[in-house]
Amino acid sequence: MSENEAKKAKIYEIYCPSCGAAAHYDIKSHVYSCQHCGGKVKIDKAINNNKGFQKIQKSKMNQSLKNFNLEKASCTGCGAEVVFEKGEAVANCAFCGKSLVRSEFVNADSIPELVIPFSITLDEAKEILEKWCKKNSAKKEAKKILKKTSEIKGCYLPYELVRGPVDCQVSRIENGGKYDCGGFVDEVFINCSNNLDNHLLDGMEPYNLDEITEFDFAFVAGHQVKVRDVTADEFAKRTQNEIKDNYMPVIQKTLEAKAVYVDIDSKDVLRMPVLLPVYYLSFDGYMAAVNGQTGKVSVRAAKESHYVVLPWWIKAIMWTVIATGIIALATFLFGMKLEDIKVLSGCAAFVILMALLTAYSQTMNNGFIMKAARKIFTSKGGPYVRNDGRLEQANVEYKKEKIRPLFFMNLDGNREVVELKFTSALRVFMALILALLLIFLPVIFALIINGFNFSSLELGGSAVWFCIFVPVTPIALIKFGRIEIYDNPWIYIVDDEGKKKRYKEKKQASYTPGEIAVGILKALFIPPGCIGVWALIGVFITMVYLTAFGFD
Repeated sequence: MSENEAKKAKIYEIYCPSCGAAAHYDIKSHVYSCQHCGGKVKIDKAINNNKGFQKIQKSKMNQSLKNFNLEKASCTGCGAEVVFEKGEAVANCAFCGKSLVRSEFVNADSIPELVIPFSITLDEAKEILEKWCKKNSAKKEAKKILKKTSEIKGCYLPYELVRGPVDCQVSRIENGGKYDCGGFVDEVFINCSNNLDNHLLDGMEPYNLDEITEFDFAFVAGHQVKVRDVTADEFAKRTQNEIKDNYMPVIQKTLEAKAVYVDIDSKDVLRMPVLLPVYYLSFDGYMAAVNGQTGKVSVRAAKESHYVVLPWWIKAIMWTVIATGIIALATFLFGMKLEDIKVLSGCAAFVILMALLTAYSQTMNNGFIMKAARKIFTSKGGPYVRNDGRLEQANVEYKKEKIRPLFFMNLDGNREVVELKFTSALRVFMALILALLLIFLPVIFALIINGFNFSSLELGGSAVWFCIFVPVTPIALIKFGRIEIYDNPWIYIVDDEGKKKRYKEKKQASYTPGEIAVGILKALFIPPGCIGVWALIGVFITMVYLTAFGFD
């Protein structure tokens, strides 16, 4: 690595104090670890080193400012404030079109210390945007923007580069335990402009951090610099949302739910203010942005799109149909008459539907929801690069790598990396088999005693049993099975090589074998409880006999 490359890398990398190699964050041990010599850099030291660099760079910028003649302008419409070279023709705000009020710029404290320079010229950006408009000529937005590409402006927008460790506590909103989740967020840019469309700007990302460098006011030549104007509360909210967007797919997949609660602790991340190059166009509700480094185009839809979120009771009906179908199929295979199957399935459907409506109504939104949002259209293909001085688009799209978060649990006194499994295929299969065994228990015993003679089966002999357990079983599965599954996941410990081993907690039995035996004997032989027990046994034996041999 050249000296210049090393200088750039040091801006956002953490380096080992022993050998100088890059130190990577170890999610499990909560320190930056050098893979070359094994050296460690604690989180607080990394943060202090970062603050020290920012302080030194801010001092350099204030000295550099004395060599430049700059002005600033405040928009009378949206309030945006921009910095530019004195004498530049800046008549109207690039973000809303309103008039600007000029004044002298004398304080560099409002300008970030880092910058990714423009790699694409203004003319090239216009050409790229025109190419996108012609390729998407069927879109209303493309037709309108094509007529205005000459008005596009280049501007450095204020962002914060967020890198570092993040800890979360996550849980399902419906039910289930709370779990620790943590990881490392990298190359996350937080937009610090209050009056710009955040989704539009997200659409033109990612940026390549290899070209990040220390800011100097020479970069302002030919471009404007927008000053940060987002509030602290709004910035914190955006940071949380960006981290959630990075982590949410893994969390939702692990917890097997869309509705999840995520409490994020991001106090240990490195925050590095940086200016990013953007070509921006806004007029009459139409907005377009071109990434000034990669040439990626992002265009906001002129009108909002509306989405309907279906109510919770449709989900209850869907699962009722599935469960009723399983019951009907099972009774058919056991030889029940079609008329009896219809009656049994109808009763089962009613009971299951009532149970599901009760279960879902406790945690899910009641009714249809109409959501509105604007679509963001983006260009396809890789970044634009120079080949012998000519700008060409690469075939391979540049994608930002996301570091997968890990789940942790304290097991036997140790903090372990774990993988959680809730409704695995085996657990679902076991639950269904158990439910069917319970519903058809007297039928199973009847087949055993009649030598599996299906032709002599009389399912009417188990009518009382069916009346009790057909409704009780699905209710138990819904109310208690789901609770059991989501409160007690299968836990797999993941070692440093990625190998998984099932962890089984050592639980002490609630009762000793002797206590269980005594309890059974009391239930069978000590009145008055034993009378009811023997009566139930007698009824069960009678049902088994009648089911096995009929009523003749």
